[in-house]
Amino acid sequence: MEKYQNNYEMDLWNWADEFRNFENREAMNYSLSFIFYRFLSEKLETFINNEFKAKGIEFTIDYYDKDLKELMESRARTGIGYFLEPDYLFKEIVIKAKEGRYILDDLKKALKYIESSAKGQKSEKALINIFENIKFDSKNIGKTDLDKNSTISHILIRLSTVKFNVENGNNTFDHIFKYLIANFAASGGRKDGAFYTPQNVSQILAKIVTIGKDEINSVYDPTCGSGSLLLKVSEEARVEKYYGQEINSEIYNLARMNMIIHNVHYENFDIKLGNTLENPQHLDKKFDAILAFPPFSLKWSSAKDFVGDERFRSYNKLGPSTKSDFAFIQHMIYQLDENGTMAVIMPRGVLFRGGTEKKIRKYLIEEKNYLDSVIGLPANIFYGTGSSAVILVFKKSRDNNDILFIDASKSFEKSRPQNIIGKDNINRIIESYMARTDIDKFAYVARLDKVRKNEYNLNIPRYVDIFEEESIDKDKLIEELKNIEKEVRKLDEDIVMCCNELGVGKPIFINDNIV
Repeated sequence: MEKYQNNYEMDLWNWADEFRNFENREAMNYSLSFIFYRFLSEKLETFINNEFKAKGIEFTIDYYDKDLKELMESRARTGIGYFLEPDYLFKEIVIKAKEGRYILDDLKKALKYIESSAKGQKSEKALINIFENIKFDSKNIGKTDLDKNSTISHILIRLSTVKFNVENGNNTFDHIFKYLIANFAASGGRKDGAFYTPQNVSQILAKIVTIGKDEINSVYDPTCGSGSLLLKVSEEARVEKYYGQEINSEIYNLARMNMIIHNVHYENFDIKLGNTLENPQHLDKKFDAILAFPPFSLKWSSAKDFVGDERFRSYNKLGPSTKSDFAFIQHMIYQLDENGTMAVIMPRGVLFRGGTEKKIRKYLIEEKNYLDSVIGLPANIFYGTGSSAVILVFKKSRDNNDILFIDASKSFEKSRPQNIIGKDNINRIIESYMARTDIDKFAYVARLDKVRKNEYNLNIPRYVDIFEEESIDKDKLIEELKNIEKEVRKLDEDIVMCCNELGVGKPIFINDNIV
């Protein structure tokens, strides 16, 4: 779990604990969807009020004026991509809940209203079915409709007491969304931790793909999860448009919410639902930056039909059906622009496994010269798994014929439940990556002849010598030997004493000087 930065975050996580009887994924869906609903409500009201400020018009007061109603709806749909009547705003639903009224029907209408208001608009793909994760028929809410109404009313009322800053501070909607996603990922084990890349690791990838760039036209994540890895790039450079694909419908909805709550305009992101390897949605595009954390060694079809697929054709090889790691790499390389940079987290096995994986590895290194760097990461830094991993960096337009190896396996701070790569270690990794020079026990620039000699085995210890000679303090060693000799002599004396008392001769291994 992410550490509390302030009492505000602690209070918010305590609010999320209202869902303690739910499965972790269901609790995440409810809590983040309700926060998103509140965000959309407040954003809409602020937008309308600002649009008509000069005329002294307020949304909740003047909407039902027949001359303003249609204009307000049109402005909102065009400007922010959706609309909601004042009676269905979050704050209005909360007022009804405080009065003890039945709110479930109005709440369902409100969420459906937002989705349907985007139909036929450019924002439709950003909002269609975005609230489908909320299951009002869940038994965890309550057995009867009245029980469910009571539970949801209580949750929304408590949420209404949390104060969010609109523009800055640690309690902005986007900060809180990011905070809660991280905590649900941390508490959800292997299954729920897979959709989220820890922020310290995300920062390394984001820095690598933006080095030397103030602006990125397009960034892509083929297994985008919650979208947090994509959004991390915007902290390093201005991003024109985000692209991603996610196989899980619940997490796909979460990714779209995450984009919108970070104020990414609906025309500036394109998140698709589906299996990236089997049914890729962005094959007609090439991207300036690609970064990803695909599920490790996932099974995939590896069907013969894929041999002719444009993503795999030039290799004339497919990775094994038991491990999709290289299939993801091949897919991403196909989508990478000629001048782009790609950074992907992979299990260490991709560095040295044999068979077709070795042949693909050789092709990428020898024929294409695409592999730029291999960065070994510490163990136990990902949610739900203690496995260690590597970052592979690929570039299509490389002038150099070498590969940089960085061993950052010891570059972490001990923490629970996951270790953390701190700021200083992140800086050291990035500085070493940029310097591209040998650093004792940490980095090594390997020429291709050495890689050939190692038969394209990229296991980092073959290149970065991490062996530490044990320093010996001779004076201390001599003193320890003297003490051991004294102890042995004392034991010999005790043995001789016991033998004399028993009237038997002393053992032959006893020093003759001991009487």
